[in-house]
Amino acid sequence: MNAVWTWARQHGGQLLWGLLALLLGAALLRWWLGPQVQTEAVQRRDLLQTVVASGRVETPHRVNIGAQITGTVARVPVSEGQVVQVGDVLVELVGTELQSARRQAQQAVVQAQNRLRQMNELQGPVLQQTLRQAQASLDAARASGQRSLALFEQGFIGQAALDESRKALALADAQVLAVQQQVSSTQAGGAEHSLASGAVAEAQANAAMVNAKARYAVIQAPASGQLISRDVEVGDVVQAGKVLMTLSPNGVMQLVVQIDEKNLRWISLGQQALASAEAYPQHQFKAQVGYISPGIHAQTGAVEVKLDVLEAVNTLRQDMTVSVDLWVARKPQVLALQAIHVNDIGGASPWVWLLQAGHALRRPVRLGLRGGAWVEVLDGLREGDAVITLPNALREGQRVRVQP
Repeated sequence: MNAVWTWARQHGGQLLWGLLALLLGAALLRWWLGPQVQTEAVQRRDLLQTVVASGRVETPHRVNIGAQITGTVARVPVSEGQVVQVGDVLVELVGTELQSARRQAQQAVVQAQNRLRQMNELQGPVLQQTLRQAQASLDAARASGQRSLALFEQGFIGQAALDESRKALALADAQVLAVQQQVSSTQAGGAEHSLASGAVAEAQANAAMVNAKARYAVIQAPASGQLISRDVEVGDVVQAGKVLMTLSPNGVMQLVVQIDEKNLRWISLGQQALASAEAYPQHQFKAQVGYISPGIHAQTGAVEVKLDVLEAVNTLRQDMTVSVDLWVARKPQVLALQAIHVNDIGGASPWVWLLQAGHALRRPVRLGLRGGAWVEVLDGLREGDAVITLPNALREGQRVRVQP
């Protein structure tokens, strides 16, 4: 035991120095070989560039429903959010006075029509008979006047008798003229007939106006759709023109999104998109660009874009928040690299670390389409080139080792 101890004391220093030399050599070798790095090969793949935006759901238009007359609400048979069909009753106003006015207007029409009928069927024939009698009296007066003139010339009667005969003739002629005027007035186009016809037309117009007002007491749905707001209750006194409900008609749903103006060059009519509502993120549906606003919002720097929903989506509701991925560009089988491996990707001179012959070289690249996490490489790299992904803190020309 003492001998072993003695040997260790004599040779321990040599072992320690040998171990230190071995460790130093290993460190020098690692330094010479360089740090370990991870790489990724440049490869070909299909790229789809998208522009992501958020917005809301809306129909192409909304209908504000209000009263056309002043009245008291008697019944509201629908509720907010309800789906209605065209012609469904939405609001009823108290119509007692309107119904009374309607009956009075209808009675006035009947009276005016009876007056015209009386003129055509009774007064006209009576006047025709009176005209015939007056004409007969005129003929008799003329014959009597001729006889009186002959007797006067023969000296059988005096001047007074002749004057009386002439006076009777003039009176009969005036009576015929007066009856003719009455007959003409009661015939179509005459003054009395025109007045009676005008009275009928006026009564009918008044009845039509009263009937319209009576119909206005029942407010019906002008189109099928969903009531998205209701601001009326039974007992309310509503004024003409006041909006009581808002209807979202059935039709093509649209997604209205705001696109940053820097992406405007990518947007065009007819582009396809994939959208989802925030309330149902797992349910994606297709949409298509149908409208691009010609103006830019001065405060936000955004342009309004409307997309038509291409399929029936029962979960969509008016004003829902949606997320939209617009497919703005597509390229098949292009050289691509993950964007996170490109340095200064948003600058004027992007570059990558390229592994070449065991050394790290700084290689400038020219980029193209960017789709999701990938970016197209237009120049600077070839298919299969190994781009260093980790670490990024390297020196130009530094020797590196690929991590197994």
